[in-house]
Amino acid sequence: MKRFKILRRWFAQKFGLARLICLALLVLFAGARLWDPPPIQELRLRTFDMFQLIDPREKAARPVVIVDIDDKSLTRLGQWPWPRTRIADMVQNLTKNGAVAIGFDMVFSEADRLNPEQVASQMRYLDDATRAKLRELPSNDQILADAIKRSHVVLGETGLPEVLSELDKSLPFTGVATVGEDGAERFLFEFPGLLRNVPVIERAAAGRGLFSIRTERDGLIRRVPMIMRAQGNIMPSLSLEILRVVTGTPTLLVRTDKTGIKSIRLKGLEVPTDKNGQLWVHYARRDPSIYVSAVDVLDNAVPPTRFDGKLVLVGTSAGGLNDIKTTPVSRAMPGVEIHAQVLEGVLSRAVISQPNYALGVELIAALIIGLLVIIFTPNLGPVRLVLVGAAFAAILIGVSWFSYTQHRYLIDFTYPLLSTTAVYLTLIFASFVREQRQRVQIRGQFAQYMSPVLVEQLAQSPEKLVLGGEEREMTIMFSDVRGFTTISESYKHDPQGLIELMNRFLTPLTDVIIDRKGYIDKYMGDAIMAFWNAPLDDAEHEINACEAAIQMLEQIDEVNKEREQEAADGGHVYIPLNVGIGLNTGIGVVGNMGSDLKKNYSVLGDSVNLASRLEGQSKAYGFPIIVGSRTALAAKEKFAILELDFIMVKGKTEPEVIYAIAGREDVMHSAAFQRLRNITIEMLGCYRSRDWQGALDAIERGRKSEDADTLEKLFRLYEARIKDFQIDPPPEGWTGAYALLTK
Repeated sequence: MKRFKILRRWFAQKFGLARLICLALLVLFAGARLWDPPPIQELRLRTFDMFQLIDPREKAARPVVIVDIDDKSLTRLGQWPWPRTRIADMVQNLTKNGAVAIGFDMVFSEADRLNPEQVASQMRYLDDATRAKLRELPSNDQILADAIKRSHVVLGETGLPEVLSELDKSLPFTGVATVGEDGAERFLFEFPGLLRNVPVIERAAAGRGLFSIRTERDGLIRRVPMIMRAQGNIMPSLSLEILRVVTGTPTLLVRTDKTGIKSIRLKGLEVPTDKNGQLWVHYARRDPSIYVSAVDVLDNAVPPTRFDGKLVLVGTSAGGLNDIKTTPVSRAMPGVEIHAQVLEGVLSRAVISQPNYALGVELIAALIIGLLVIIFTPNLGPVRLVLVGAAFAAILIGVSWFSYTQHRYLIDFTYPLLSTTAVYLTLIFASFVREQRQRVQIRGQFAQYMSPVLVEQLAQSPEKLVLGGEEREMTIMFSDVRGFTTISESYKHDPQGLIELMNRFLTPLTDVIIDRKGYIDKYMGDAIMAFWNAPLDDAEHEINACEAAIQMLEQIDEVNKEREQEAADGGHVYIPLNVGIGLNTGIGVVGNMGSDLKKNYSVLGDSVNLASRLEGQSKAYGFPIIVGSRTALAAKEKFAILELDFIMVKGKTEPEVIYAIAGREDVMHSAAFQRLRNITIEMLGCYRSRDWQGALDAIERGRKSEDADTLEKLFRLYEARIKDFQIDPPPEGWTGAYALLTK
């Protein structure tokens, strides 16, 4: 130990302690790059995004046409899903007009509800002869299957987070062979379950592939899995299967090595992938010219040459069908266009990839430049130091850019640049570490007496302590305990116990709001008012508010469990706490309001009033969390959002679509929620189009679904409205908006 101390002192004197720290930092950064945690990944991915934004794929020949089930088509032909006979007509028209292959970015997983057999069974007032004639007709599914047989159709399938049923082994799968290292299949993305098409349609297709797309951590689609495992079967993506069918490849050849998947080979094509079998999509900018409205295809309103010799993808851009993705070149790109981008990139051989030696280049560059900085930084003046640093940065960026533009290789310059910058800053700022620690300690001491956020903001901008405020977009929350009057009456002889109860549930609810970057505006008895995106900016204020709302319900559940056990042990009555929450996003005026004697940082505006009204409606609709349309739009990718109503609240002149938050992303992707969501969409569609019986039928089907009890209050609410409308129909020009009678 003594020798170690002497050696360390000698190094510190001769070489310098800061340089020793920087050497350790180089090693640490090299280890971090090998480990590749999410922050380093995201920095690298953002760099590659920038490359694609600056130099996207050039649009040469456009071999793909998208038949779009757009809002125009839904307006003309009615809500989705359409009868399979209509899809068959579309397939026939496309085939007649020369389409080489047709791929469906959708799955026909259930029998058509308009099949003659089902119609004969469900219609109430048909005579026996008509029923018999209907049952003699071919099913809509069979008609679509016959149309598919006469064309080259690739059906879409999707991976599921759970197994719904055993797979029908008689249905075909695409052949996949592996060349290289055994066991590389473990690198593939795996879905526990698989949702396939109805058998009669599945057997008729020329191919079938998964249209499932995985987003990165930040929600962008940069890579698309070309080969995956679903319910134990290796399956190609939809775009890869289309290429297999078009090229006449009987079996896909997957090349592997010890690191994972390398590429996938077809006749005349080789698709490079990362180790997980994903293709880096080389995006071109969005081009609306490749879209053709589905209704125009059905009406034969498109020139036949539009499809001659083309690959056709059938998908949707309609907002209500929720297939909009974010890519490096577009904030809103329909999922079907991503498959089109893959096909165009592969067919034009304009793909991008990361070469196997990219990691080695990055590590060597970081090591060499870092050592040069450690050796020469203390001996250079500030001007020379800046110039040399700028030269190193330019070299790194130039090499990376040259590799991308000339060879379409993705080589990251951010890691060596980040490593070198960290070394440089360590050498320059080592003497300021102690001072910085002191500042942190001072801030921590003051934060014990005031809100740390306000302390920091007021320290930087003392002028904010004046009356008045600013307009900004915010998310406002109101929460209230249902039936608290009844609960408080049980404490009329124990006022101290009532105060303890309020503190008991208000404390965890407050902690959740603050942890999710919210600001507590005020307490109103058992109610809480809070808001997000003030006083400090919060780019994800809608997401944070929704997550806080869910966590608040979870905290209330924990408190209720403890109170129930205490009631059982003490032998007294247990009344659960039920919280209703309203969230709304909009423009508000926020600032210090009050008098010279007392001020409060608060918010005013219509958006605040609407949030309060939404909280008041949570009991009527049977969901504890109700949100406005702008909140729902921002949170739809992260939470299970369910449309509830189109309402006119008291005090407002414009109607508002309101939604419920039923859970997080796991609930959103569950099959049970999707079924209930589809039933709700169908019910609302019938209701707003005055199809009262259709809405009632949808409600009855919904009650037979799994977890249907969560929608029972909603079903009863609409049943009551429909009965009133059947007696006294709404006026002409009715938009479906319902005026609430209470606040």
